[in-house]
Amino acid sequence: MTNTTTTTPYTAQEETDRDATAEPFEGVYPAMTTPFTDDDEVDHDQLADNARYMERAGVDGVVPVGSTGESATMTHDEHVAVIETVRDAVDDIPVIAGTGSNNTAEALSLSERAADAGADGLLLISPYYNKPEAAGFLEHYRTIADAVDLPQIVYNVPSRTGQSIPVDVTVELAEHPNIQGYKAASGDLNLISEVIERTRDEAFSVLSGDDGLTLPVASIGGTGTISVVANVEPERSCAMVGAALSGDYDRARALHHELSPLVRELFAETNPIPVKEAMHIRGRGGPRVRSPLSRLSEERRGRLRDLLAEYETSEPGAVDVSAVGGAE
Repeated sequence: MTNTTTTTPYTAQEETDRDATAEPFEGVYPAMTTPFTDDDEVDHDQLADNARYMERAGVDGVVPVGSTGESATMTHDEHVAVIETVRDAVDDIPVIAGTGSNNTAEALSLSERAADAGADGLLLISPYYNKPEAAGFLEHYRTIADAVDLPQIVYNVPSRTGQSIPVDVTVELAEHPNIQGYKAASGDLNLISEVIERTRDEAFSVLSGDDGLTLPVASIGGTGTISVVANVEPERSCAMVGAALSGDYDRARALHHELSPLVRELFAETNPIPVKEAMHIRGRGGPRVRSPLSRLSEERRGRLRDLLAEYETSEPGAVDVSAVGGAE
């Protein structure tokens, strides 16, 4: 969606920079956290600062108010206000707003409001709890795609929704001109590979939704990632994805392994609990998460702080993963 090229300090070599392509969504899109004040209100100043920080770091877009953004505990007005803040904060990258719901009418309303707030695209989690049949999935997504003229990403995360979107459904949805992407968070590489294989003739991007699988997904034709770790290490994330998309798999593998200890720690407890703590350690907002989530355990806080210190003091490719990879 953007013509910018990832040229962070970690991808300064000419051979790892990538050219813009015709893919609807390509590169690194941080799934943004939503910082809260001690009074449990959205901290819009910190939110805007985080968005600007990520843009400076070279990300290809940002994704506010998704699962990592705690959208499930936000009012619709808060949801829209977050989109507006992020849209106002960034200059040249797209804002892909999470607007999904298990209620089609609610998802449609949120999507329309997001469009009015300036969103450049939509991320739509599959309907959770209801457990629709194939016909229900199709009607749900087509209703929104027909009504809202923005690029839309179908989000498959069965660990949160209770069921996986059938591949046949995804392939059929990819024929809709407004449904242009798929966030793959099933952990099932066979399923993801089939989606990529069967949508190659469409203007349709498959993005990893699992940070630990971003490189494997790229290797089978994925176009990037909607990433949690990119909140904390956006430059390294851009470097890894940029190297993979330009075919430099030696460099991509090295950076994958460099990031892997942090990825493991960020999912040691329910997302976004650890990443909110990591952002707090980095001075990018408080660690507060909304109930029923709770703050990261004290034992994990120390491990995360020590791990982040390794990244702060080491150049890319120089983190001693053998020293930090056993943080369990």
